Formats: sequence, C-alpha cells, structure tokens
Amino acid sequence: MTRRTAAALATALLATGVSPLLMTAPASAAVAKHYDDFNGDGHRDVAYGGVNYGDRSGGTVTVVYGTASGLDTAHPKSIHQDSPGIPGTDEEDDQFGASLASADLNKDGYADLVVGNPTEHVGSKRYRGSVTIVWGSASGLSGGTSVTPKSGAHGHFGSDVATGDFTGDGSPDLAVIGGSEAWLYRGSFKKSGGTGTVSKIDKVDAGWYSYGLAAGKVNGDGKTDLVILGEQFVNNQPVHRAWYLKGSSGGLTSGPSKTVTATNAVIGDFDKNGYGDIAFGRPDSHDGKGSLLVWRGTSSGPSGSMMYNQASSGVAGSPEADDNFGYALAAGDVDGDGYADLAVGVPHEDVGGNEDQGGVTLFRGGPGGLTGTRSSWIPQTVTGPAQEYAAFGHTVRLRDVTHDGKADVGIGGGADTSVVLRGPSVTGGFTLPGFSGPFTH
Repeated sequence: MTRRTAAALATALLATGVSPLLMTAPASAAVAKHYDDFNGDGHRDVAYGGVNYGDRSGGTVTVVYGTASGLDTAHPKSIHQDSPGIPGTDEEDDQFGASLASADLNKDGYADLVVGNPTEHVGSKRYRGSVTIVWGSASGLSGGTSVTPKSGAHGHFGSDVATGDFTGDGSPDLAVIGGSEAWLYRGSFKKSGGTGTVSKIDKVDAGWYSYGLAAGKVNGDGKTDLVILGEQFVNNQPVHRAWYLKGSSGGLTSGPSKTVTATNAVIGDFDKNGYGDIAFGRPDSHDGKGSLLVWRGTSSGPSGSMMYNQASSGVAGSPEADDNFGYALAAGDVDGDGYADLAVGVPHEDVGGNEDQGGVTLFRGGPGGLTGTRSSWIPQTVTGPAQEYAAFGHTVRLRDVTHDGKADVGIGGGADTSVVLRGPSVTGGFTLPGFSGPFTH
C-alpha cells in the first residue's frame, strides 16, 4: 500500500495579542516577499498538521510565527473548522490539513494558507473534499474562504495543493487535485470567493489520473512549472508516471512524461546551472527499501536522470525492507552556497534496535548535482534520547526561519522529536509543539 507524506489531523487555537507595529498594513499592495510570511513582518512562519485536542477529530493546522530571533514556539496558533471565520464544521471523518500550501493569493502583502480537507462531507456528497484559503493579515492568519470545485473535481477535492505563478503575470495561482484530476485556478483570489479562470489539466483521451503535485522553476524562464504525479493506463495496465508542464502566459503547457512510481516530488537547482531538477521520492520501491530519482532540469524541460538509495556511495545506512528511504523530500539551500540541497526522510529506519526510530539524509548540492559523498545523516537523537516509533523524517521542510540566508531543517517526528534545526550545523533549533504533520509545501 502506498504511503503518502501528507498525514494531517490537528488541534485547537486562540489568537494572541499583536504589537502596534504589526497592526499597520504593508506600505504597498505588492505580493508578499515570502510565500510563508503570514503576518507580513518579514520573517518566515511555519505551518503544519497539528494534534487534535479535546473532542476535536476533524483535523487542525498549527502555525508557529517567526520573529527576529527565530520561531516563537511558546505561542503556537491552531486553526480548525470550528475556528471563527473558517468555513465548514469539525467532523470525525474530516482531514483538515491533509495537504497544505501557501502564497499571497490576494496580493495584499500577506501570505495566505491553503488547506486541503479531502474527506470533507458536503451535503449529501460524501468525501467530496474541500479547499480553504485562510487569509494572512497584520495579526496573522484569520478567517477563510472556500475554493469552489468544478463539477468534475468532486471526490477528495484538496487531496493535494500547490501554488506558484504559473502564468508569469505576477499573481500567484493555485493547483488542486480533485476527482482524480488536476485543476488550475488562476489568480488573483478574492475573499468573496472570486478567482481567475479555472481549467482542468488533463491528458485528453490518455487514461490519465492525477494524485500528486510539485511546483517549482525548471526551465529557467522565470515562470513556475508544475509536475503532476499520476497513473496512466497503457495497454490496459496502470502505469505510474510523472508529467511535466511548463508555465506559460496562457496557463500550463504539456511537456514530457516519465515512468516513475513516486509518492512525492520537489524541485531544486542542485547543480546551480539555472534549471530546476525534479526529485522523486520512491519509498515503496525495492520492497520498501526506498530510493530517490532525480530528473535533471534543462532549458527545454527535464531530461536525463540519476537514482540514489542507501547503497549509494557515501549515503549513511544500508537498504532494508520497509525503511522507506524517500518517504518525504524537501529542497533548499542549507549552507548558503547557492546550490539547492535535498533532505530525504527515512522514517522507518531501525536504529540501534529501536524500531522505526527514523532519520534524515541531507544531500548537499554542488558541481554535477547531488552525490552521496556530499551527504550526511541527521539522527533522531539530535532531539534528545533515542525513541522507538518516532518516525523521525516522516515530513521535512527546508526554509530560512532564522533570517541568516541559510535554510533551516524542519523534521517531523514524534511528540518531542519534531523540530526545526538551524542550518547549516543542523543542531539546536526549535521544538515544534503539537506536531502531527505535514509541513506546508
């Protein structure tokens, strides 16, 4: 059975006070510099699936705001469907926060949070799914608007979401999986529910079914490109494939596809040649030992590939069944050298007799791209004593939350082992309260 990196279910929240400085609006209505700065103070914030407290069971998203000294973990905020202004109602079957993305969708200078709830029941439509935009403001995230699914998008709408300026017009757009199809919602977005044109992204008459998304810049033209993970029927047999679509002024333009069984993907320029490379996590390959495949970026799109696993020279550990190397991926520049690095979650690695303790392999980008000889192992013990079933690395994220120009390493694990480690030392950092995964894309 394929494991997905999105885990989702979470907690309850109260808003705290805001300083007078943060109560002022941005000087202009330019798009927020950071896609994850929800209160417009210039510091990146962190959002993730959180623990459900009390009688809540329908999913919660936890937000930890950034400050000049790093993350304010003492004052986490929780957002759920019983929060003021959030559409819907907390229900047992819900998965509010199963997928997360962010961008300044209404171009007011504050990043907004996109929350998928793929098992939401709407009226008589069971598991129709929903997507909610929670709006950023000077006081942080507050209030929400439902994204209206097209008729063909009913059925687990919001099972994955991704944002980016796919059209290159300066307005962030939104891609959503629903009804086993991908949908492009063009920006900009309004709190009243208005959006730009909505279109289905499909391989017409090709027997294509979509289930995952990754957004990033591959061909170097400045527009965001999209990779769709899907299943295509070839000779009446289902084949897992990845489909590259180039951003364009008219939307997204179909590009090459690649046969690859993957549960997740990220995009990063690992060789600093100006073109984003597409990394695929394949945690179920080779009896669950797992592997990583990188589809190299070029000016005309992706071409050529490399594969890595725990048997690759320099990579820590050894491939064992059900380790699930590649369960989660994140790209970012941890050491500030201009090369994107890649964090690879191995949450079911047994360590020293501790079952499913987990860990993360950090590949450093460099000339020629990724190589095992530039990789290092981040053990769960960086957070404290060794723990069984910590599943350290079931979700990962690389973003600069300490404002030093280097990406910090977010790693999801058990109750006391979910952290953001300071890059590039990947030690110390911030313990994330109420963590249940996943991180925001």
